[in-house]
Formats: sequence, C-alpha cells, structure tokens
Amino acid sequence: MNKLPVTPNLSPSSVDDVYHWLVNAHEGLSDAESMRFNARLILLLVNAIGDPQLIREAIHYAARTRKSET
Repeated sequence: MNKLPVTPNLSPSSVDDVYHWLVNAHEGLSDAESMRFNARLILLLVNAIGDPQLIREAIHYAARTRKSET
C-alpha cells in the first residue's frame, strides 16, 4: 500500500495562500454551489494525483478522521 502523506507538506506561507484561495473561491456561492465547487475541485485533484491506491488510502483516512471528530 502507498504511504499517504498526512503531515504538513506545504510551507506556512503556502498554507495561508491556499486557505485564502479556497475561501475566496467560495465567496458568494450558495451552499449547493459551494458543494458543487468542492466536488469539481476534488475530481481535479484526484485526476492530478493519478494513483488509485493513494486516492483510496486518502478516502479511508478522511473517513476515519471524520468518525473520530464526532
């Protein structure tokens, strides 16, 4: 199985930039539009990753993380 990087992989200034880009991309969108935007972004990033096993690992990790937050 591939090793999913779950530790920070961006410089602190890049993290801030990415956060602002995401916030700005959602500005003025309804909840439904925001969800569609997120879906498109996820599909683009999945395509960029291009490794089905790594994507599967990320899905499982996200599901485990979500369950531990509730």
